[in-house]
Amino acid sequence: MAEATITGPVAPARRPEDPILQDAALDRKYIREALEEHKRHGVEMAVLARWIIMPIVAVFLVISYPHYSQLYYVGLLAVLCVNGFFIRRFARVGRSSAEVGLIMLDLTLMTIGMVAPNPLDMKDISVPMNYRYDNFMYFYLILATGTLAYSWRTVLGIGIWASVIWLGGAVLVWLFMTPNEELGQLMQSTLADWPHVMEMFDPNDVGFRFRIQEAMIFLMVAAILAQSTRRFYVMLERNAELAREQANLSRYFSPNVVDQLCQNDEPLKQVRMENIAVLFIDIVGFTKLAADQDPVKVIELLRGFHGRMEQEVFRHGGTLDKYLGDGLMATFGTPLPGEKDASRALACARAMCRELEQWNSDRVARGEPEIKAGIGIHFGETVQGDIGANRLEYAVIGTAVNVASRLEAMTRRLNARIAMSDALCTQVQSEGEADVLLEGFTFHPDQEIRGLSDVMSVWSLQRPS
Repeated sequence: MAEATITGPVAPARRPEDPILQDAALDRKYIREALEEHKRHGVEMAVLARWIIMPIVAVFLVISYPHYSQLYYVGLLAVLCVNGFFIRRFARVGRSSAEVGLIMLDLTLMTIGMVAPNPLDMKDISVPMNYRYDNFMYFYLILATGTLAYSWRTVLGIGIWASVIWLGGAVLVWLFMTPNEELGQLMQSTLADWPHVMEMFDPNDVGFRFRIQEAMIFLMVAAILAQSTRRFYVMLERNAELAREQANLSRYFSPNVVDQLCQNDEPLKQVRMENIAVLFIDIVGFTKLAADQDPVKVIELLRGFHGRMEQEVFRHGGTLDKYLGDGLMATFGTPLPGEKDASRALACARAMCRELEQWNSDRVARGEPEIKAGIGIHFGETVQGDIGANRLEYAVIGTAVNVASRLEAMTRRLNARIAMSDALCTQVQSEGEADVLLEGFTFHPDQEIRGLSDVMSVWSLQRPS
């Protein structure tokens, strides 16, 4: 009884010489691709949010303070929008001095706009009065959009940089401002009976207690958002690992089966008996063909053959069981049975023949020999399920596997491209696909199959003369 095994995603194939390095490199590849995809979408969302928010703020300023001096702030908002374009241009995963510099420019421009006197506003007020407008809240917009695109370190950095720049601006104002003595004396005489109120509204006081409070709260919010971003990146890395496992799984199963396995892995765990279609394909006369060629060219030949045949297996919803040197074994109906497994197996065999004809046309044009292959297909009962302990393998065993292999070998004697059992032919007819798929087949009754005590009927698709 023949046995077929499929290596599952629990233990992906490794090169024996450097398994740890290979797996680590593969992990980094998928993680980096996931991070790059996240960064690209995140930056686009952040810049789009900036281009939407800044015009809204500009309209609000013009409506709330209808004075030409507001054009100064509208201009600053426009510069921030343009800066967003350059941030998108230089954004990438990893260290980017240009990107960090542009973020710093954002924070600096916002601080200047909030603290420095408006050159278009000629009102004679002291610079500390600008702090009374509570404009610090706009820093939260930069912080919020930063969580869309940047790592947790950058988000925390935005919190630290904004706090330092904001407090630094307050220190500069305190050191270099020109106090408005007249306004200060007027406020002091008016609020003489309320010293605490005077302390809050002193026009010449920067209000370091409030500035430190603003920076402290902003920094704490940035730390919380940085932790949230860090958790997201951990989830992203885990999803990247799952994507790697799914990619490994795709080497053995067709894409639709991979989707089903990712949603529910129970079918792999249950040992059960199922009627499935088994297909074997093998190159005819490969030993003689390989003897006259350079070993490198032989490997290239096998890669070309396996790649083309594997593509047809997956295209028809089959499962690649294993490579067999110059051939392969595929199953249809594993790990989940379908309504037309036999029809898909026969359609795959015919598609393999067409693909070989096309490939041979290209080979002949290049002066290379043609490749002939024999295909055996059978439909019958098999036993399926996981085997192994720590390293699991999905096994398909049963007489049906053995019969399909014997039918492939029979193609030499019958001079046929495809040899299929009468059981598969009957199943194809019951599935309603006989009119197209069985065209051109010849019936051979009472054929002896090596390894079987009883004779069986066989159908063959002859090679073109």
